[in-house]
Amino acid sequence: MKTDLTDTTSSKINKALVLGRRAIGTPAVGMVLTLVIVTDEENAYDALKAANEASREHPSRTLVVIKRVSRSPRDRAQARLDAEVRLGADASTGETVVLRLYGEVVDHAQSVVLPLLLPDAPVVVWWPVNAPSDPANDPLGALAQRRVTDTYAAEQPIQELTARADAYTPGDTDLSWTRITPWRSMLAAALDQVVCEVTSAEVEGEEFNPSVELLAMWLADRLKVPVRRSKSAGPGLTSVRMETDAGPIVLDRPDGSLATLSIEGQPDRAVALKRRETAELIAEELRRLDPDDTYATALRFGVERLDEEAATVAPETVVDTVVETVVEPAAETAAEAAPAAKPASKKAPARKAAAK
Repeated sequence: MKTDLTDTTSSKINKALVLGRRAIGTPAVGMVLTLVIVTDEENAYDALKAANEASREHPSRTLVVIKRVSRSPRDRAQARLDAEVRLGADASTGETVVLRLYGEVVDHAQSVVLPLLLPDAPVVVWWPVNAPSDPANDPLGALAQRRVTDTYAAEQPIQELTARADAYTPGDTDLSWTRITPWRSMLAAALDQVVCEVTSAEVEGEEFNPSVELLAMWLADRLKVPVRRSKSAGPGLTSVRMETDAGPIVLDRPDGSLATLSIEGQPDRAVALKRRETAELIAEELRRLDPDDTYATALRFGVERLDEEAATVAPETVVDTVVETVVEPAAETAAEAAPAAKPASKKAPARKAAAK
């Protein structure tokens, strides 16, 4: 059941929800939370589809806030609220209200959302794209107990992790962190099977994927060992290798679906480790509404510290690069300045040093 309301108010939307529930024969409200999705018109469909699938596990009232762009000064001065109320089969197991804000009301979205929140129920705000730099201080984020962002959707995902760490408030979380939950569980289970001491680790994944950095920071923070971050063609995370005094432990997933767990002295095991859809990630986040302290400590470890630790793992590679780029040009300069009979003798030490 769908009801379209043009140039409406929050009071009229609440009335439409009550009348709609009576019309479909379910006057009682059986929802457990309010999910507020703040997005744009381009990403609204995918976000709402994921939320509807997640509502099968967590029946909720979903409020989709779409801030429309007013192009002319006259349109920006006129405030208007349009709404689409969906109930029954059109809203999965809960209720859905799509709010489109125009003009000055765009800057006061919290005043529209507040009267539509379920009474005495938790509130979760999700930004699929264009999340604020400080979600807790955002007017809509201030209404929620849990604030969900996705650094993978940012223009500069790795730099966004640093901004998230600086502005972290208990209740903040990131879908890039949720994506590595199966990896963390599998690695923890692998270490439980072997009595050993981890000396170093390496995390491999595609470039500009914040989940790779988060997993590396989690390992470095928990194991207190140097962790190196390597690049691969993907998809997503591809491999984690932990060096121990009992032999290496390797979790390798080259195809994004099936992984292989290798432990020294044990046969290799195939592990189902497929990449999950957004609906599964949101459903996992809605299961836990208290602050995620593990995410906070991993995030605050810092990407910069991770890079410093990585430099101590493989110093030879760095030295070779420096010698190639610095010593060789110096030798060429010396060869140009020297007489014609001396270039060979000048270049030979430089090439020898580069070979070392």
